[in-house]
Order: sequence, then structure tokens, then C-alpha cells
Amino acid sequence: MAKLKYTREEALAFHIDPTPGKWEVQATVPMTTQRDLSLAYSPGVAVPCEEIAANPETAYDYTNKGNLVAVISNGTAVLGLGNLGALGSKPVMEGKSVLFKRFADVNSIDIELDTEDPDEFCNAVRLMGPTFGGINLEDIKAPECFIIEQRLKEEMDIPVFHDDQHGTAVICAAGLINALKISGKKIEDVKIVLNGAGAAGIACIELLKSMGARHENCIVCDTKGVIYQGRSAGMNQWKSAHAVATEHRTLEEAMVGADVFLGVSAKGAVTQEMVKDMGDNPVIFAMANPDPEITPEEAHEVRMDAIVATGRSDYPNQVNNVLGFPYLFRGALDIHARAINDEMKIACAQALADLAREDVPDEVALAYGTNLTFGRDYIIPTPFDPRLIHRIPPAVARAGMETGVARRPIIDIEAYEEGLKSRMDPTASILRSINTRAKTAQARMIFAEGDDPRVLRAAVMYQRSGFGKALVVGRESDVKAKLEAAGLGDAVRELEIVNAKNTRYLPAYKDFLYDRLQRKGFDRQDVHRMAARDRHVFASLMLAHGHGDGLITGATRKSAHVMELINHVFDANAENGVAGVTALLHKGRIVMISDTLVHEWPNENDLANIAERAAGVARHLGLEPRVAFVSFSTFGYPVSERAEKMHLAPKVLDNRGVDFEYEGEMTVDVALNVTSQKSYPFQRLTGPANILVVPARHSASISVKLMQEMAGATVIGPILAGVDESIQICSTSMTANDILNMAVLAACKVG
Repeated sequence: MAKLKYTREEALAFHIDPTPGKWEVQATVPMTTQRDLSLAYSPGVAVPCEEIAANPETAYDYTNKGNLVAVISNGTAVLGLGNLGALGSKPVMEGKSVLFKRFADVNSIDIELDTEDPDEFCNAVRLMGPTFGGINLEDIKAPECFIIEQRLKEEMDIPVFHDDQHGTAVICAAGLINALKISGKKIEDVKIVLNGAGAAGIACIELLKSMGARHENCIVCDTKGVIYQGRSAGMNQWKSAHAVATEHRTLEEAMVGADVFLGVSAKGAVTQEMVKDMGDNPVIFAMANPDPEITPEEAHEVRMDAIVATGRSDYPNQVNNVLGFPYLFRGALDIHARAINDEMKIACAQALADLAREDVPDEVALAYGTNLTFGRDYIIPTPFDPRLIHRIPPAVARAGMETGVARRPIIDIEAYEEGLKSRMDPTASILRSINTRAKTAQARMIFAEGDDPRVLRAAVMYQRSGFGKALVVGRESDVKAKLEAAGLGDAVRELEIVNAKNTRYLPAYKDFLYDRLQRKGFDRQDVHRMAARDRHVFASLMLAHGHGDGLITGATRKSAHVMELINHVFDANAENGVAGVTALLHKGRIVMISDTLVHEWPNENDLANIAERAAGVARHLGLEPRVAFVSFSTFGYPVSERAEKMHLAPKVLDNRGVDFEYEGEMTVDVALNVTSQKSYPFQRLTGPANILVVPARHSASISVKLMQEMAGATVIGPILAGVDESIQICSTSMTANDILNMAVLAACKVG
């Protein structure tokens, strides 16, 4: 997997667009009437206040405390950047809060404390305790992090967890469980060498010892060498706890005969000679970031029997903290835990190890572009495995209940697991799968409107994200000027800029176009003008001749006009069964509306065609289609001639014998609401519809724009379905990221 490229300007733009930062607060209750205000604030809020004052445990019932974690740092050890201070750490802490929400549906607030004094830090956090269900400490330098965490654990009755320590330790332990299983060794027998005696290293070795590793078999090294009994230089109480009686003084000496190497130190700390000296089937966890102590390639050059893990996503076996902390807190919060103890961390590690040994779901393999099976290159689950949310938290919760830290034990653990499955946003896995497929396809994408800065940014992102080659239609001087204005001047050398003047194919393009249009009132001068001067036609001709694999257009012109131009080159019209399908992503649901682009007033046969096209798009996106023909009437009532075609369209599909669910006609609430569907027990949908076929293009457009503007839905499309070539038409309001998404769809040939 190639390492992603991005510029400083792109990283800054990501954090400022569409609004500064990475998260916002939304109300979960209505706030539209005077009564709502009275209940949410004064005087109605007094009632839960009194209840909580009388019984503090009810705070978990009447407030968001039970699903709220604080991510707290003073910025003294930010990533690999050092002491950036409290404010400098805020983008990282915001990011951590977003990860909590994305992976485990845990609400999180970042808090940056402007102090390096452990007493001040602890006092501030302790005083905020009533607000939160848990505290995630982050990016605090050693040894202060040990002092702060231990003191807060003693003073607070909610989980306190320093992720730099324990998050790494948990994932490391999970990988080691499976690595030792493959190598046929037991943890109590192996010789473990740790390089890096900071927060993460100490936590790793302590957790492994609590899992059965023997003290005398564990050798810890720091920048001064082996931590041995009697050493005085550079020691503290946390290092001293792991000093052993040994003659070894250097990492090189310690590695002789070692079964396991754990590295949380620095690039290049391990040499190939050290790896040669290790025992049979050595386990090497080179976790330094961004560059490991030794790369997998270097290790395997000298030891093919080595099992290697790193902290990087572009190598197999990534030790990634996101596999741990969201699910640890999810399980802890759901039992209203007083702490996260070693037993809960071990349960998390064991559950992760168990999951890696199971068959990998198809959607995971599709998302990663490879079949993953348990073995030397797959000992840790991938961060996007959808099973994590309902497998890891229950294991953590059980351990918490068994060890007595649960305030409110879970009675029905099976129901709890089912509830966890419904927490996650299914659209994320769909979009990730599309991105992976696009990277595999490596499509040459034609961006027709090279005079638009949004299009140019999308083209640059497409190429730098590793999706393939970006071909931009425009004048080189214009493209260069707009890229420089956008802070992307260096991208001029990366993009391929194409126009009628610099291509040798223009005569062939014009001959092709004349053959298509000569009996439609166009002479050769008309054809020359279109082929040489209209970027939409020129880009379409490029695609028709195989000089690109996909086309993105429409960001600067109305879609109806762009469709007319494309139809000069392709048969992208209603008569040929083409349809426009728009996907709406909102609150964890994805619903497609069609036709949003081609059919002005379809009849029942057109509607059936549209349904089939939309079902094909749904399957491209990994969804099992459930089509509803929607109207203002439901199954014949009220009767209206205007709704008759919606009543007839399902009968057309009956005669065609299609292989997807469909039903209609029905109102939107019946289509999308399972409770409403129960009023019609004869209806054939097995769940909420994910495709809505509407009576006309204007109703489709109104529906999409209403959802976008009023509900804040994410809109993807319209996706042009049914054209032989991969063409996607943007809207004039799209951002650069929206245009990029359309390019990714085109690369996957969705439609």
C-alpha cells in the first residue's frame, strides 16, 4: 500500500473547511417551542437536578455522562513532535474525539490544560470528574504521565486511561497472543526484549507480565542500554521495577536468543545482525512511528521465519491504538465502570486475538483489496472490521462485571451485543470499500473543467491519494495560475494537462463526431467548433477513444446542458435506459433517490427501468436493494390518475422477474419506517427501503435538495447509470471533496 501524499496546504485546508476544527455539538432533543425550552432548561430541568442530587447514580440516566469521555492533554509529548504545548496539541485531541465517535459511538470532548505541573493537572481533571463517564489522557510526557494517571485513578471513581501507555500495550498483547500461537511458544517461556522505556514501553511490559510473562525473562532497554539490577544512570522508579539480574549491557547482547522484540523507540534501532541472533520464529514488533526500528523487508531478508508487526498502515500487522481505546471505553461506559483494570485490558486483547483467527467478512476483504486470513501477515484485526464494535465491548464489560468495577451490570449480554451492532454508521464501510476499489482500478480520470479551482483541487487529491492518473482539460497557463492561487503550484508537474491544441487525436475526434451528427443538422464547422472549443465534448471524445477511463464534468454548468453535450458523443438518454441515481447519507442511513437526472416524466416502464438501474448502483455500493415506488398514495388510496403509473410499475417488474425486493406504490413514511410498514402486513419489503423511485425528475430534485439543505444530508451524485462508459456529472454547488467522491465512483465504474 502506497504512502499517502499530501501538502501542508491540503492538511490545513482539511482542518478549516467546511468549518474550523473537526467536530461540533448537536442537540438530541427538540428546541423549537417554548415548552421545549421550559423542559430543557428552566423550570423543567430542576426535576432531574433534584433526582441526581438525591441519587447520584441517576446522572447516567438523565444526562450524557454515561456516554461522554474527555480527551485531556497538556501537549508535552505530541505524536513524534515533542512538547508543542497545550494549544499546539488541540488538533490531535480533536482528532481523538472524532475517532471515539466514529469507531464506538462514544461522545467525546477534547480538553487542553495549560500546565506542566502534575499537581495542577490532576486537580483540574479531578474537579471536572462529575461531567464525564471516563477520562482519556493523551500525549503527556514520561515520567509525569505515570504520576498523573496513578494519582487520578486513586482520586476519581470513573475510568482513567492513558492511551499512549495502555492503548499500545493492549494491541501489542493481542498481536503477541497470536504470534506466539503461530510460533508454537508460550508467554511464560519466551525471552522478551523491550527497547524504549517510556510510557508505552513500560505499559507493554507490565501488561505482558500480568498475562504470564516472567520477570526474569523480560529485558528492558533504554537509550543507555539494558536496565539491569544495580544500574544507577538514568533510572527512575518505573524503570527500576523492571531491572533484572543479567550480564547483558547493550541491546545487541540482549537480542541474542530472544524470542520477542518489542520496539517503541526510534528508526533503525534494530539491525539485521540483531535479527539474525534471535531465536527460532522470532516475533518482532517494531512500533516506532513514523518509521519502525527495522522494516519488515529488512527483517525478512535475513529471517524469513520472522513474524513482524509495525505501527504503520502500509505494512501488514499494524499495531493501531484505534483497535483498543474506543471499544475499551464503550464496554466500560456501558457498565458505568469505576475503572478500567488489567483484567478488562487483557479481555480486550484476547477478544482482538480471537477475532483475528476467525474468517474475515467479505466486506473487509473488499475494503482492503485482499483476502485476509489468519497467519504471519494477519495476526491483528484491521481497524475497519465491522465486528469490532459488537465483539470487543462485551468482552470488556464481562471482565469489568467479574472484577467488581461495574456500577450497573448488563443483564442480557446477547441483547447488548445486538444493540452494539446498530450503533455504527454503515455508510462509512461503503465509502471505504469504494475508495479501496478505486485504488485497485488505477483509472485515468478525465476532469473536463480545468478552469475551476474546485475541480483542480479534486484532480490533485485524486492523484495524490493514489487512485490513479488525473487528466485535466484546460489551457496550461490557466491551470498553472489557478493551482498557484490555491497553494498547489507544485502540482502542475504532476497533472497531465490536455486540450485540443496539444493532442494529436483531434482529427480522429472530429471524424468520429461528424459520423454521429451529420444527419442531425451539424456540419463540419459545427463539429470542429464543438470538438476543439467545448471542454465537455472534447473530454467525452477522449473517453470514447479510450484516452481515459472515466469522466468527471458538470461542476461549472447546469446538468441538463452538460447531458445535451455528452449526448453528442454517447447515447446517454432516457431512450437507452440511462438514469440518474443520487445517494443521500444521513444519520447512519443511505437512501438512493432516482431518477434525478434523465427522465422528466417517466411512464411505468421507464420507472421499472429506473428501479433496475438504481438496484445495480446499490449493489455496486455493497447494498442489497430494497426498492419503493413512492407517491402520495399507498396501495391504491387515495385514488389518482397521476399516481397510476406508480401502481403499475411494480407489476412491470413482476413480469420481468427481477432478483431484488420492490414494492409500491406507497408514501415515503411507509417506505422508510418499519413501524408504518407493519400496518400493511402483505407488503413485500423485509426492511426500510434504500431506493426510492419517485414519479418525476422534479420531485426527485426537490427531495434531494430539501434533505441536503434542511437535514444536512451528504449527497453523492447524481450517479449516471446505464452508459457504456464511466461518466459522472457533478452539480455546480459541489465542493472539491464532493467532486473527488464522484471521481472515485467513476473509477469504480459505479453505474
